Amino acid sequence: MHIAPRRFFLVFASSASVLLASCTGAVDGDGDPSGEGEGEAAEGEGEAGEGEGEGGEGEGEAGEGEGEGEGEGEGEGEGEGEGPAPSVGCGRPAPDDEDWSLQHQGRTRSFIVKVPSAYDAHQPTPVVLNFHGRNQTADQQALLTRMSAAADAEGMIVVYPRGVDLTFNGGACCGSAMDQGVDDVGFTSAMIDALRADLCIDADRVYATGLSNGGFMAHHLACRLSDRITAIAAVAGPNGTADCAPSRPVPVLHLHGTADQIVPYAGFAGFVSVPGTISAWRERNGCSDDDVVTTDGDVRCEAAVGCDDDATVELCTITGGGHQWPGGISIPGLGYNTDDIDATDHILAFFARHHL
Repeated sequence: MHIAPRRFFLVFASSASVLLASCTGAVDGDGDPSGEGEGEAAEGEGEAGEGEGEGGEGEGEAGEGEGEGEGEGEGEGEGEGEGPAPSVGCGRPAPDDEDWSLQHQGRTRSFIVKVPSAYDAHQPTPVVLNFHGRNQTADQQALLTRMSAAADAEGMIVVYPRGVDLTFNGGACCGSAMDQGVDDVGFTSAMIDALRADLCIDADRVYATGLSNGGFMAHHLACRLSDRITAIAAVAGPNGTADCAPSRPVPVLHLHGTADQIVPYAGFAGFVSVPGTISAWRERNGCSDDDVVTTDGDVRCEAAVGCDDDATVELCTITGGGHQWPGGISIPGLGYNTDDIDATDHILAFFARHHL
């Protein structure tokens, strides 16, 4: 589906303006939102305040695709599974349709699958799951991050999941998916099963990334599905999962702007700050107090060393950066975007260094 850039800017700016309204509840000890201050849209609130905030570009949950992987992996949900298994799709030609769907929790869930041009059905291929922000669409996330071309060049499959009502339940964010208790961890596991059934994927190299609500989702998967998610990279979305207890050290990359007015760097509404998120991951991964620090313009990246199982924890801070995908398409109304780092390239390079 073609999305004109101007339409994309207006949709995303207005949808980001209601993210705070969907993420104002504190988190209790079970990792569930308190429900206070929840609600769907509060049009015009927040930083951008443009348009209606529902981002409807025809994306939805029903009917896309041909039913690949129907029902597979259901019920795995919030618990840890049995670990990677060989991909049974090896040797089969890749499906022609990029729109896939499956049944999960009584819903038709859909996602876009981009297979690299050099895909070899006999060679296990790594997978990147790229989650959109609240009220954003999967197509818009692909446009914003420009990850399809970058993943193709690296020989990676990239998948763009579609959230329920354009939201994902990332533990403490966001919106309708959180309010309804949607099991997006189980949906992710089912997607991996569907990919294994029809493609030759490398189950030891399945990664998760995302922006804003999608960033919360990436952290949530690291906490709840660490037997299947190899490493994560979150942009402008901290960890909102209480009682985060992965079964293994998970490599974590986080990118965030200090002037983000949608998901503030210093934390908001009971949520942990970005430094707090990183400190907790360093502790979980048994990292030392030492860092490898690199700087380039307004970007400072600090990578912890001495972590268990080489599960690096890296924070890239963009001084003055807004609620943006660094190096991606700049979204009017959401603050400054740097050109000193390309988040997509940095994320894919980070992923390439890690496997189960």
